[in-house]
Amino acid sequence: MAEKKLLLGFLTIEARDNFFRGAALVTDARGIPVDFRYTEPVRPTKLERILYGGALDIYLREEVILENLLGAVEASPSLWLVDSEDLMRPVQKLTKLQAVAIEPTQRSPLEASGKCEPTSENGVFIFQADNISAPFRLSVTQENASKIAQIAESLTSAALDMELMEPFTRIAKAFEAVSESES
Repeated sequence: MAEKKLLLGFLTIEARDNFFRGAALVTDARGIPVDFRYTEPVRPTKLERILYGGALDIYLREEVILENLLGAVEASPSLWLVDSEDLMRPVQKLTKLQAVAIEPTQRSPLEASGKCEPTSENGVFIFQADNISAPFRLSVTQENASKIAQIAESLTSAALDMELMEPFTRIAKAFEAVSESES
């Protein structure tokens, strides 16, 4: 029986200049794109801002952008990497797949690639993807904390052939390219 191919999903939602937009990039373990989806900018009206109040951001992120974005993705990743802890739970709820928030750190490398150490924060780990780079801060939901070894193994495997944060840079550049073509 063939082993399931590792696919990583990278997801971000940008909120700026009075609009929200999101993108999802699914790559293979080498970083080669398999699927890419993005949303057009969503600009809430003044009336919507008044009526939704403090719930507007959550509504736009989760019910407008995430639901549409994740519903459009055709390649199902093994794991979703998000750039904000606020996205983990909604992504998991909508996809039924694990979601991990990943952030770079300025810390010294841990002693070995694949090493994953818990921090004093619940569900937060320091993870060494390769032997030379600074480690990452990984955040997982409580139900995925017990699966951190499996998550670290998948990310270590992918880090052999790709920089784990680089797809987020590609998404940002794709946003710029889309904005330029609309201008």
